[in-house]
Amino acid sequence: MIKAAILGYGTVGSGVAALIDQNSAEIRRSVPEGIEVKYILDLRDFPDSPYRDRMVKDVNVILEDPEIKIICETMGGKGAAYQFSKAALEKGISVCTSNKELVAAFGPELMATAAAHHCSYLFEASVGGGIPLLRTLNTGLSQENITRVAGILNGTTNYILTKMNRDGADFDTVLRRAQELGYAERNPEADVEGHDTARKIAIITSLISGRTARYEDVPCEGITKIDRMDFACAAALHAEVKLLGLCEKDGDGRYAVITAPFLVPEESLLAPVQDVFNGVLIHGTMVDDVVLIGRGAGRDATASAVVSDVIDAARHPGETVPCPWKGGDPMPLVPVAEQKRRFLVRVPAAEAGLAAQLFGAVRPVAAESGAARPAFGENGKSQPEQKEEYAFVTPVLSEGEFAKKAGEFSSVHRIRLLDPDMV
Repeated sequence: MIKAAILGYGTVGSGVAALIDQNSAEIRRSVPEGIEVKYILDLRDFPDSPYRDRMVKDVNVILEDPEIKIICETMGGKGAAYQFSKAALEKGISVCTSNKELVAAFGPELMATAAAHHCSYLFEASVGGGIPLLRTLNTGLSQENITRVAGILNGTTNYILTKMNRDGADFDTVLRRAQELGYAERNPEADVEGHDTARKIAIITSLISGRTARYEDVPCEGITKIDRMDFACAAALHAEVKLLGLCEKDGDGRYAVITAPFLVPEESLLAPVQDVFNGVLIHGTMVDDVVLIGRGAGRDATASAVVSDVIDAARHPGETVPCPWKGGDPMPLVPVAEQKRRFLVRVPAAEAGLAAQLFGAVRPVAAESGAARPAFGENGKSQPEQKEEYAFVTPVLSEGEFAKKAGEFSSVHRIRLLDPDMV
C-alpha cells in the first residue's frame, strides 16, 4: 500500500480523502498495490470526521515518516504551502497540488527541486478543476505546435455572467447570490478582477512554450464593469460575454497573452459554456481544434484532478514525471499595446461624430433594448438625431491605437471581440 498525506482538510482536501477511499477499486486498476491516506494535516479539530484518527497538527510528523511517498497540498496560499511543499520535495516526497497561486509563483523552482530529488511536483488541479487540461497538453498534444488557447477558466465569473445575461440582473446582485451559493468567496477579488484566470493562462502559456510566462506580466481585466447594455449589444452581435484567458503564438514565436471580458461569437464552441462550467479551446497546427469542457471548480471535480496526479506519481516511484515547462528566466510576452483586435465601443451620443472621424468605417450595433443605438449608418456618417449612447464595432486596431483614440472621448466603454479565427 502506498502511503499518502493531505495538507489541509478544507473543501478540496476532504474531497481528496473521500475519493481515495471511495474509489479504491478504480485506483487499483492503475496502482495495484493501492493508495492509502495515512495523515491529514490541519490545525483545526474535526471530531465528527471519519478521518479524525489520521489528523495531525505538526507537518514534521508527515515529513519524518519514511512511509509517506506522496503529499497532496490543498492548503492554498504561498506561505506555509510553499515551505511544506519544498521541504517534502527535498526529502524525495512527490507533491500534488491544486494551488494555482503557488504554481504560478514558484512552479519552476518546485519542479527543479523535485527533479533534483527524483520525485515529482504535479499540478493538474491548478487549472480547469476536473478538466484533464494540463495532462492533455503535456501528453496527448505533446506532438503539436499549439498556436492558440482560449479558455473560460473561472467558474465563479462564468456563473455571474450567465445569470446577468439570463436574468437581466446587475453585477452586485448576482455576486451576492454567488456568495450565498458558495461559488464566490467572501472576498471575490481574485475571481471577479480576473487574477485567478490570469494565473491559469500564465501556467498554460508556460506549459505550451516550455518557458516561464509570469502571471504579473499578463494584462488583466475583470468583469466588474460589465453591465446590462453589454449583454444587449452582445445579443445584437449574436455573441456571448465571457471572461477569457487568451494565449496566441505569433509568427516570430512570441506569445500574446491577456485576460479580459470578450464577446464570443455564438458559433464558437465556447459560447454555450454556461454557469460554473469551464471550457478551453486549443488549436494545434495539425490536430486543428480541441475543446475540453467540464466543471472548473468544486470539491469533487478538483479532488478528482488531484488524485489523478497522485496516481501518476505512484506509477513513477523514484522518478520525475516529465513536464515541458523547464523554467529559466521569464520570457517577454507581446506587449498589450501591440496586440490587435476589434472592439465593441459605447460612447455618448454627442461624440458620435468624433467617433466617426477617429475610427473611420465601423459596424453599427443596434441593441434591441436600452440606450445603446447605432452611431453610424452604412455610409459611415454620424446620426446626430439619435440621443443617449451609441455603440459600434471598430476595425482591427492595436490596443495602443485604440487607447490613443479612446482618450479623445469624455467617456468610453469597450469590450474586446474574440477573433473569428479563435472560435
